[in-house]
Amino acid sequence: MSAVDLESLKREAAARALEDVQDGMTLGLGTGSTAKHFVDLLGERVRVGLHVIGVPTSEVTRKQATERGIRLATLDDVPELDLTIDGADEVDPRLDLIKGGGGALLREKIVARASKQMTVIADGTKLVETLGRYPLPIEVNSFGLAATRKAIAAALSDCGIKAELAVRAGADSRPFVTDGGHWIIDARCQRIAEVSRLAALLNAIPGVVEHGLFVGMATKVILAEATGIRVLQRPAGSSATASG
Repeated sequence: MSAVDLESLKREAAARALEDVQDGMTLGLGTGSTAKHFVDLLGERVRVGLHVIGVPTSEVTRKQATERGIRLATLDDVPELDLTIDGADEVDPRLDLIKGGGGALLREKIVARASKQMTVIADGTKLVETLGRYPLPIEVNSFGLAATRKAIAAALSDCGIKAELAVRAGADSRPFVTDGGHWIIDARCQRIAEVSRLAALLNAIPGVVEHGLFVGMATKVILAEATGIRVLQRPAGSSATASG
């Protein structure tokens, strides 16, 4: 599939998600290529009279939303949101996610947790049977990096994963720095059989600020495929179900 086709599918998923947005809502605005389409489309609705308040998950999204005329706030102003709409790097059938390819995983997770609902928008290539093919981003404090890296490797090993770990590079071959001032270690796991267990082990490492496993957070996933839109919904207290 060409890059143009993928972008068209992403925009279709974003347009479907926009149907759930109602006047007066408070919205978490995600980061990444698919979320960018949503912010663009939301801006078009705002220009013709839709009233919403957005909380951006990155400085990139803040700049885009401001340019589109979307009214913005922070979680200090609006500590509970109606809905967050964001992309994902991988989605499994239980609606667990890998996120953070764009480096905004900490703010994305904070905003998602503050939301009553989270809708993920993606093209169909992001749906996988088991998470892990996409490198797992782990946001870390640069202090004590070698010790933190060793602890991450041990946590992965406890879950039966022998992963390649690499500090994400930014401009001029220097480490990539997140909006929060941290570094990211990308773990090439290939397959994560115990998602919840690995999430808990990573949470227990002092040098880990956050990780890209979003477990039990998405309430809906909108997948745009060549054959049309597919919606995966998580009923309260149960696994995901699919609808066309």
